[in-house]
This record gives sequence, structure tokens and C-alpha cells, in this order.
Amino acid sequence: MRRRVCLGAAGLLVAELLVAGCGLTSGSPMADDVRPGSVGRGEPLRGASLTVTSKSFTEGLILGAIMGIALEAAGAEVLDRTGIQGSIGSREAVRKGDADAGYEYTGTAWITYLGNSKPITDPREQWEAVRKADAANGLTWLRPSSLNNTYALAMNQENAEKYGTKTLSDVAELAKSDPGAVRLCVEVEFANRADGLPGMQRAYGMELPARNVTQMDTGIIYTQTSKGSCPYGEVFTTDGRINSMNLAVMADDRKFFPNYNAAPMINARTLKEWPAIADVLDPVTARLNNGVARALNAKVDVEGEDPHQVALDWMVAEGLVREG
Repeated sequence: MRRRVCLGAAGLLVAELLVAGCGLTSGSPMADDVRPGSVGRGEPLRGASLTVTSKSFTEGLILGAIMGIALEAAGAEVLDRTGIQGSIGSREAVRKGDADAGYEYTGTAWITYLGNSKPITDPREQWEAVRKADAANGLTWLRPSSLNNTYALAMNQENAEKYGTKTLSDVAELAKSDPGAVRLCVEVEFANRADGLPGMQRAYGMELPARNVTQMDTGIIYTQTSKGSCPYGEVFTTDGRINSMNLAVMADDRKFFPNYNAAPMINARTLKEWPAIADVLDPVTARLNNGVARALNAKVDVEGEDPHQVALDWMVAEGLVREG
């Protein structure tokens, strides 16, 4: 997992210190001038004060903004505490009531938070299992999206032609026949997660010496993979840089990686007090898919736009909310 430090800037803190009592001590109100579009009609959340959280990577920030804007349009006052580093911090914030809601991924919950070793192949069954299990933790999962931000390994076209690998089984075979060829660039978190590199190596019988695995930040992985300095780079299947950099993605032919469908995770007490949250968020979540995610992520990671503005522009374009 990423090293975590409690920071004073909005939205940045660590899971360990969050659990220990550092808590969410900062944030800023969302102040978008939005009105109901196809969602939020009648402003059923007028009078609610809700805190939205998210993880710190691009898609997490966009999804956090999308959720907050939808709640604003429905009449709620929304405190923005998006951008929590690591995987556990945002979940713990919602579970403990330091935040009310955030988008989370079904596979992450099932494997990382709930401690299961095997993913459920069917996406809907995976969500149902997570929803049922997390009810005991005071968390309610609303309907999932088809957006499935799972892991993959990718390489540039030159290396794809050179090594001829198309699946992770091919990569495992190459690691046996030519150990020096399979060099990976991965995030620190992926290198240590059960649903990341350790599990992938077990599933595919892939034994890589430590010297063949380099840990680095996400953005650098894409750059170095595109250049060919990293023959294989860890990528996310909804990342806009896959298309913009023309990367070749290795198929997960043994279906090791879990389904990581994004869904709203709500503090159960909050949802009991404001049940209209589900009616507001369900139609928004239904619009989210891999194509939408790749396009929105690319606007941030490739074109350099602000995640919140990207979220707002999309929601207006979709008619979900109106400005002014």
C-alpha cells in the first residue's frame, strides 16, 4: 500500500491515522451553480449537509465530483473531501461517518476490504455479495455501473511485435523461456495487493525476480511503457492514456483480476435519513461505462483539464444537471 501521512490539505490523509483518530479535518464546500436536470428534480435533498469523499487518482477524483454535483443539484450542501490517498482511507471515512458517500469498486471491497481470496466472475453477483457482506459494516452499496476499472498489463506496439505476447499466459511463458524479457513497472500498491502482482503471479505461475519489478508512480508507468523503457506496465482498463499512447493490453485469459465495477458506497445511517440519495445517484451511475471513463480520464491525464470541471461538463452535456 502507498505510504500514508495525515496532511492538512483538503482530502489528503492516511488510512492508519484516520482509524487512529486523525480523521477528516479539512475540506471545502462544493459551490457549483447547478440546478436539477434529469436528476434532482424537486430538490429532495434540500436541507441535507453531506460529505463526499474519493480516492486520489484521476478517476476517483472525477467520480467524487460527479457524485457531489448530483447531490448539489438535488438541493444538498456538499462538503468536498475527495482525494484521499491509498485504498482504505476513503472507505473508512464513510464507514465511520466522517464522510457520507463515495464511489468504490466492487472488486476492491471484496478482496482488499472483506478479505476474500477469490473474485466472483459474474459482475452482478460480485456486487450482490459485497452489498450483503458490507451491510454488517454499516455501509450500503447502491446499484453498480458497468464501468469496470480493473488491472491489466500493457506494452507499446514495438515491444508487442518484438515479444508477440497477447495474453497474461503468454507473458508467463515468456518469463520462463526468457526471464530477462519480462520486466514490469507497477505501482507500490499493486505490487503488494492480493488482487495485484502477488496474486497474478500465483494465478499464472509467473515467477519474477525482484530485480525485474520496478515500482513507480502511475503517470511515470504510462510514459515509460509508451517509450519502451518498461516492457510491461501496469495499467487500468478505463485509463484514457491506453488509447492516446496506442498501448497493447494483455488479455487476462484466466480471468484472475476481479470485476472492479464502480458503485456508490453510502453510510447506512445517512441513507436512512436521506433515502432520496439513491434516487438521485442511480440514474447517474447508470450512465457510467468504460467508454465514458476513458474519455473523461483522458481529458485530465492527456489534455490537462481539471477533474471537477471535466465532471461538471459531462453532467451538463448529458442533461443530468443544468448550470445557472
